[in-house]
Amino acid sequence: MFAVNPFAELSALISPSVMQGYVVLMVILVVVGTILDMAHKKSAQYFFENAEKAKKNAKRTLSGGEKAGLAVATLANEVLTSAEFKVRPARRYSHLLTMYGFIIFVATTAWLIFGYAAESAPAGLTAMWHIGAIMLCLGGYWFWFFIRVDVSSEGVKWYNFNGRGDIFIVSLITMGTFALLWSFTASMAMFVLFVISSTVLFSTVFWSKFAHMFFKPAAAFQKRCIKADGSYENLPELGELSDPAIQAKYPDIPEYMGENPPNMGPGIKREAPTHY
Repeated sequence: MFAVNPFAELSALISPSVMQGYVVLMVILVVVGTILDMAHKKSAQYFFENAEKAKKNAKRTLSGGEKAGLAVATLANEVLTSAEFKVRPARRYSHLLTMYGFIIFVATTAWLIFGYAAESAPAGLTAMWHIGAIMLCLGGYWFWFFIRVDVSSEGVKWYNFNGRGDIFIVSLITMGTFALLWSFTASMAMFVLFVISSTVLFSTVFWSKFAHMFFKPAAAFQKRCIKADGSYENLPELGELSDPAIQAKYPDIPEYMGENPPNMGPGIKREAPTHY
């Protein structure tokens, strides 16, 4: 079944040009939704204004090589490995499964539709399409049933749908689910549900968290830059906590900061929020 190209079988009912037109339409909806989201939230305006403000307070000018190095570090940590979730391994692995599953699934879908919509495709390509959908479902359902903050700390049941807050993840996992069911059963009902969930995902960017995927890497890169050039988001530079001069100026630093502060305890790492 993994070697079957479901789009080739679909071409007997729907023209490949119609399928390709649908993909182009979804891309347009994502672009328009992202632009509207940034305009509404003024995230791009904030980003550039903050960058200009930081540039004025910078203590040094970063070279092109340094910026390239920071971009690579951002790509390797915040983007490719989701290092910001390292204190919560389950959240990190769920996110990585969902992210890479989505990328593989969307990329292979476009490849199949534009390259093999009316013919059999290489077995490896169709296998990757199915694997991407499976990864997407595994990561998405893992997050939905076991990791969602509301479920763990506020006692909200898994079947409670939080409108705009959940539309992204619900449409994402249903898209992967119905794609697999359609491929395995050849059911037109599953195909229709697959198209509906995909359309909801890509047409609700303005209301969902989809646009966050584009803004987050830029924000992470800027954070590295302001630390490297000394602007520190216009906050005073504290310096290295191990510096004797800093510790003499702030004698309580060893008690409350550093790698192992004796008076702070484990904090949020003490226990998982499972009070319900």
